[in-house]
Amino acid sequence: MKQNEFKQAIEEGKFVCPDCGKAIKQFEKFVETTASVWDGAGDSNLETGAAKVTLICANDSCPWRERTEYWSEYMK
Repeated sequence: MKQNEFKQAIEEGKFVCPDCGKAIKQFEKFVETTASVWDGAGDSNLETGAAKVTLICANDSCPWRERTEYWSEYMK
């Protein structure tokens, strides 16, 4: 998932907090991990392998936040 796709998923309430059960409202520290890079004779490519992100509930007084590459576990 790309950063703009994370932003859209957060805006649409697709991530759910495991503590309070409400939609997660924020994320930060998004980074894509690199699976492979190759370059040669005019043919090059960069493949991303996954994404790591900090999900933040930000609902009322819920303090839940998680830095994870398994963010799909929090999608509904």
